[in-house]
Amino acid sequence: MSVSALSIKNVSHDFGDFKALDKVSLEIRPGDFTVLLGLNGAGKTTLYSLITRLYSNNSGSIEIYGHNVRSQSVNALKHIGVVFQQPTLDLDLSVKENLNYHSSLHGISALEAKKKIDKEISRINLDDKLKKKVRSLSGGQRRRVEIARALIHEPKLLLLDEPTVGLDIGSRQLILNHVKTLCKKNKLAVLWATHLIDEIDKGEKVVIIDKGKVLDSGGVEKIVKKTKTKNIREAFNKLVGIKK
Repeated sequence: MSVSALSIKNVSHDFGDFKALDKVSLEIRPGDFTVLLGLNGAGKTTLYSLITRLYSNNSGSIEIYGHNVRSQSVNALKHIGVVFQQPTLDLDLSVKENLNYHSSLHGISALEAKKKIDKEISRINLDDKLKKKVRSLSGGQRRRVEIARALIHEPKLLLLDEPTVGLDIGSRQLILNHVKTLCKKNKLAVLWATHLIDEIDKGEKVVIIDKGKVLDSGGVEKIVKKTKTKNIREAFNKLVGIKK
């Protein structure tokens, strides 16, 4: 049996008296596209901060391809690429300069970096923007560059925290399609955090989180059937207690 891309077991996290996460568990297999669905403040960003070691988990365990993020952090974190909720590109550098900087942080040689950058930029159809300053790009284009940057070191697990917030429908769909294609073609595991229910397709896996707790997880159809609702929107509303 293959090792999990991401295994989280009984992870809790407090900010003083506030419990941001309460015994959260989830598992992602290689090639899975899993949606972490929750309202703003549900605990999605806190969970990502623990996975990426921005915060330290003091309870439970987090493993990436069998490596514990606390005791084997170097081996664990080398497998992940991250697109954070807040944009992190340098607006006054060109697209190429941003990607070169990221490549150097991962110890990728200049020659190898050029090959990888050309490949990722071609995938997102922004070849003509490579020498443009990030400031001149649209919001959707910037997000696509951030995804390209997260993939340059060829991670096996991609974490995206609300990657399409504030984008128009066309840009959102373009980014979704791109990431889902990577899952299928490259066996890339993806955890896609969002509060936008319309980003979920029928056959996908969903983890519903609210107030720091996982309320349900599994395939969309399974959750809909279990909650005796008509669709994932109704199921989500029922689980988190949103009245019609």
